[in-house]
Amino acid sequence: MYRIVTMVGRLCLLVIIGLQSGCITVNLIEPSGPVREVQLSGTGDGKVLVLDLSGVISAQDKDGLMPHPNMVALFKEELTRAAKDDQIKALVLRINSPGGTVTASDILYHELREFKLKKKVPVIASMMDVAASGGYYLAMAADSIWVHPSTVTGSIGVIMLTVNARGLLEKVGLEANAITSGPRKDMGSPFRVMTVEERAIFQSVIDSFYHRFLSVVEEGRPQLSSAQIRKLADGRIYSGDQAKAVGLIDEIGYLDDAIEMAKKKAGLTEARVVTYGHRGEYQNNIYSRLFGTSAGMAGFANLDLLSMVRGGTPQFMYLWMP
Repeated sequence: MYRIVTMVGRLCLLVIIGLQSGCITVNLIEPSGPVREVQLSGTGDGKVLVLDLSGVISAQDKDGLMPHPNMVALFKEELTRAAKDDQIKALVLRINSPGGTVTASDILYHELREFKLKKKVPVIASMMDVAASGGYYLAMAADSIWVHPSTVTGSIGVIMLTVNARGLLEKVGLEANAITSGPRKDMGSPFRVMTVEERAIFQSVIDSFYHRFLSVVEEGRPQLSSAQIRKLADGRIYSGDQAKAVGLIDEIGYLDDAIEMAKKKAGLTEARVVTYGHRGEYQNNIYSRLFGTSAGMAGFANLDLLSMVRGGTPQFMYLWMP
């Protein structure tokens, strides 16, 4: 028995030395690999694809024990696969997001719009708990927008996130100095107060992004005039009933109602409802989560504000963040 224990101990010691020296690599978690198709329900040759977009919209990669592609990269991968599948006759996009960065939101909108133009299949947006700001921006690429009776949407507008640590530094006796090539090079710095001129410059950028948001809504909601949209786009949120009353969405119903509408628009009486996922994910119905994120607003608590303003760099957001 003593010899066995000694041999095991020596083996463990060799493994530890090998790991420390880089001679041995252990992969405890296999790479997730490309997305795979999962059938959720239905029969027939045609397919209705349900894609999920949940959480804060960002192109930032997330590390951890189970790293996966960032939201933009994954969405692109899913749409690319769907575009090659001739059996997919309609797409239902389930949105549960308060929005995110301006650029990431715009890329998702662009990719969905290009998919719809090239694939020429009906695209239905189905809003869950929240589809606000960048989440609503994305929905403008759909042919029809459905909300649940308890959905919160709207928040059309732009917000800039920045921090000011000057007071904190003064309390601990620290001072930051920046040597710049011009007086505006460090504008937005967290180490000093923003000047009136700098605030005006930031406001001009925000106004530019805001006008782009308005133009996207004008294209997505042609029944609304520019004046009507501008009146609605003061940053406020709307319930499902309120959004329908002012023309920001089309129908109130559940996800299965949106799927039935997608089948109808595609001319299908029977269809297989499918989704995409990675190895190890469990999906057995249309409400299954793709990434294991929490439902509702609790899932948005994962927003890392420090990473959003990392290094003190201001971030321009299509984001509802009360």
